Amino acid sequence: MLEHLKNTDCGTPASLSEELVTLHIDGREVTVPKGTSLMRAAVDGGIKVPKLCATDSLEPFGSCRLCLVQIEGRKGFPASCTTPAEAGMKVRTQSPQLQELRKGVMELYISDHPLDCLTCSSNGDCELQDMAGVVGLREVRYGMDGANHFKGEARAEVDTSNPYFNYDPSKCIVCNRCVRACEETQGTFALTISGRGFESRITAGQGDGFMASDCVSCGACVQACPTATLQEKTVVELGQSEHSEITTCAYCGVGCGFKAEMKGEQVVRMVPWKDGKANEGHACVKGRFAWGYATHKDRITQPMIRAKITDPWREVSWEEAIGHAASEFRRIQAKHGRDSIGGITSSRCTNEETYLVQKLIRAAFGNNNVDTCARVCHSPTGYGLGQTYGTSAGTQTFKSVEHSDVIMVIGANPTAAHPVFGSRMKKRLRGDARRAGAGLIVIDPREIELVSSPHVKADYHLQLKPGTNVAMITALAHVIVTEGWLADAYIDERCDAKSFAQWKEFVARPENSPEATADITGVAPELVRGAARLYALGSADHPQGRQVNSAIYYGLGVTEHAQGSTMVMGIANLAMATGNVGREGVGVNPLRGQNNVQGSCDMGSFPHELPGYRHISDSITRAEFEGAWGVKLSPEPGLRIPNMFEAALEGSFMGLYCEGEDIVQSDPNTQHVTAALSAMECVVVQDIFLNETAKYAHVFLPGSSFMEKDGTFTNAERRISRVTQLMQPLAGYADWEVTQLLSNALGYPMNYGHPREIMAEIAALTPTFAGVSYEKIERLGSVQWPCNEGTEEAGTAIMHQDRFVRGKGRFIITQYVATDEKVTQRFPLLLTTGRILSQYNVGAQTRRTANNRWHGEDRLEIHPHDAQDRGIRDGDWVGIESRAGQTVLRATVTERIQPGVVYTTFHFPESGANVITTDSSDWATNCPEYKVTAVQVLPVAQPSSWQQGYRRFNDQQLGHLAAAQLEMGSQ
Repeated sequence: MLEHLKNTDCGTPASLSEELVTLHIDGREVTVPKGTSLMRAAVDGGIKVPKLCATDSLEPFGSCRLCLVQIEGRKGFPASCTTPAEAGMKVRTQSPQLQELRKGVMELYISDHPLDCLTCSSNGDCELQDMAGVVGLREVRYGMDGANHFKGEARAEVDTSNPYFNYDPSKCIVCNRCVRACEETQGTFALTISGRGFESRITAGQGDGFMASDCVSCGACVQACPTATLQEKTVVELGQSEHSEITTCAYCGVGCGFKAEMKGEQVVRMVPWKDGKANEGHACVKGRFAWGYATHKDRITQPMIRAKITDPWREVSWEEAIGHAASEFRRIQAKHGRDSIGGITSSRCTNEETYLVQKLIRAAFGNNNVDTCARVCHSPTGYGLGQTYGTSAGTQTFKSVEHSDVIMVIGANPTAAHPVFGSRMKKRLRGDARRAGAGLIVIDPREIELVSSPHVKADYHLQLKPGTNVAMITALAHVIVTEGWLADAYIDERCDAKSFAQWKEFVARPENSPEATADITGVAPELVRGAARLYALGSADHPQGRQVNSAIYYGLGVTEHAQGSTMVMGIANLAMATGNVGREGVGVNPLRGQNNVQGSCDMGSFPHELPGYRHISDSITRAEFEGAWGVKLSPEPGLRIPNMFEAALEGSFMGLYCEGEDIVQSDPNTQHVTAALSAMECVVVQDIFLNETAKYAHVFLPGSSFMEKDGTFTNAERRISRVTQLMQPLAGYADWEVTQLLSNALGYPMNYGHPREIMAEIAALTPTFAGVSYEKIERLGSVQWPCNEGTEEAGTAIMHQDRFVRGKGRFIITQYVATDEKVTQRFPLLLTTGRILSQYNVGAQTRRTANNRWHGEDRLEIHPHDAQDRGIRDGDWVGIESRAGQTVLRATVTERIQPGVVYTTFHFPESGANVITTDSSDWATNCPEYKVTAVQVLPVAQPSSWQQGYRRFNDQQLGHLAAAQLEMGSQ
């Protein structure tokens, strides 16, 4: 029953050597890569050596002394985990001497360990228990009455401070695996071993418990622990699981694979999947622990309708709700025209569900008024990389960073927003015994963790003024061009000569030098020049003659600007100019924010593109879809989200189908958004909670969480992974089924029986997905698009290897244009926004978990100088006012932010962070300029007028919901 808990653990990491050695272990001939440990070589030969301190996710440590072996011709009993295999070795893993040694070692462990196995939470999943059986321990000659750590006053209290796991020191065998996991896998260095000898024990931080330490609750220590010392509270409460399923995390764009351990339909715990290509057995606090929202009491499982948003909700049957929504949409179209309705797809739903929503809008609504949340995050990535390289896709795998010599991070905070990749990046930055750490350039107005953290320090932090990205990227290019560091051979072979010549002449102009742009960016010229040289040439100790691998990773601090698309093109230019596209360790890598924002774009969620990024105006492409869908498609691009709002206020856009997005909280200028929704005649929201947008809805269709559906997600590295249904949908239908019901009610038939049929249709119509199937994904674990007959079976890991998708790479001139959001006497500060580790996006999921223990409110970070000028102390309430509106937050006085700049997050609706962001947006894509808002900050004594109004409106809407649920419960 517990076999699913037993995974093959090879004890030590695999050797990457291409040279092979052959040896004999217990008489068996074994051939392994040079540098492989004897322990791992034995596993390859079908032999398991007893172990406790060793695990294949960590470097060998050699402390437990259980894995001793004998080697012919050598004295003693070396540890197999730390002894490398050599050609011609003859190794014995079992002998009478080894048996007695191992039994004696195990006897010492057990003499200081409580013998409560039958009631222990790890019973059935305890390596100490297993090894005691393996070595044949039958008695403890020392007795259990001497000095120990598990009886009476000697037994330390269990640390239950962390909401997700316990730490019981009495069961600790000091194997050091948790400490090493915190250091090697996570890179936080929150754990250590305090005391010496018999007094040695694991300590978090300064010894005040896990919650008071620097622990980020990634759970790597819990997973590494071979006993019940560190144990999930859900396992303590529910016991061991009885089966497991492989699925994909529904949080950020890393797309971690998980093994969901289950009892029936109840999840006991989420364990990072060792074979998950995106995460390789690691996770963060959100993915590993914050999944309880799926069964939270706030889940709405009954459809509801109402005539006006001031009316109480009325719970109805699915049939009535779907019929009402369809009739309202048809009524609006009859009254206001075919283009008067549209929809927004979800970046949290599956590829299959997103595909169906855009299909419904194009085929059943009869227009192209479809958009997605990428409009407000990475739409400039699509435009910028499409113009320069020919496709919007990121170029690398996450694992590629392990081959980087230099890493440039622009406008991203990987350790907070993409923490599993952040840990992988930190590991490369730290280096190891085999290789020095990579060089690091951080371009960000704020001092993010990567700038300075344990064993990681940026070589250059270009702390520029918000809104000056384009001036900065052009200045970096200026240094590379004028100092002669261009990759001439690469450019001649791979890039368009005319556009390169024009770009080269432009960036070489004196006005683009670091000295000339210093007043714009606020960054010292010598820092810019040093960073440019590091990116182009590598560190001073870079091996002579070996090509430098420099990689760029960027986030919303690049795209959410008035010149977001320009900056993406500037990044693409810089990578081409230095030859850093098309191989391992290099590339241009957008860090996507949501779990399926890449997929939502791939599936045709933009108003001008069909699935696979093919323009709706192309008659050949359109004919292909018309033939498959059996309907004539409009050749005209539809409305973007901002255009929908404007049209609603003008009276021409009156109906919206919004699946799994909270545009009221996430989109800029909240009061503008709510005014537009209030002007519409029918807003249909499909979600798992009554989110902020649903409070302006007329029809509520219950959604399903990632646990309640089958499908696929596509992460930031174009990796398509399976989402597996773990339990029945709480409301009766998965999201794709709801969309299908609505389409049928609108008169356009959809008759899918399973999401695999939808993926088959996607593959048939989308060249980059032609080779994708559920069978292949389940067999290989994941695939990466492009995946078709012209690629490897698993798709394409590295883009643009021999040529760019567009043929020759195109350089584009990136002229800096100052944002309209300028500081004035009235608004002397610049506000920029971001995310924090424990919360996710609008917080609808994480706010309904114990993650609130780390971050229970949005705060405003302000520099001590600006705070002092305004009489603001840490923790004071402050008013933040822009030309769009005003809100009130509590202040955090910190030097993480530079003078003249303030910073906040947007995870809590009552904070109203987007009340103050404006309608300024990217020139090419309308992506909002969240990262630059001119504001004033002053001490206040009460909430803003918007917050007071929000509180009243929110109470009213929750009252409407409670009344509907009470009425249904009384029937």
